[in-house]
Amino acid sequence: MAVVFGVQAWQTRHVPSGTAPELAFTVLRPDGSRSNTTLADWRAAHPGQPVALHVWAEWCPICRTEEHSVTRLARDWPVLTVAMRSGAPETVARVLAQRELPWTTAIDARGALAQTLGFQAVPAFVVVDADGHLRGASVGYTSEIGMRLRLWWAKLF
Repeated sequence: MAVVFGVQAWQTRHVPSGTAPELAFTVLRPDGSRSNTTLADWRAAHPGQPVALHVWAEWCPICRTEEHSVTRLARDWPVLTVAMRSGAPETVARVLAQRELPWTTAIDARGALAQTLGFQAVPAFVVVDADGHLRGASVGYTSEIGMRLRLWWAKLF
């Protein structure tokens, strides 16, 4: 267990502590519409509750194993996925449609959003609590129960 926690601590060492950084991005919605927004504005649509950020890439095989967990999680919690280095909005939209993923997705064609969040690899997961603080960051495969527990913990404490 110490090794697992040590590896996670090392992998998330660049994730900023405290308030989530301000991020501006193009968001692609499940209905195919797009708009420019910020993380603060997106969070404002979900007042008083924690939200999840799931960083993934279309070329990442581990991300593929998490897809159904993220989809189920998004039925119960606000989840913003971040398509890191996965191409232009059209490309990401095509991937989401092919894989039947009804996700709200921020386009991160150059990886700048992931880098600002402190992630250098995918998949990555982090909770932004109701006060706007980053909590419970992880890199690598995260189980659905692990995602849910992080959100639940952020809601309680």
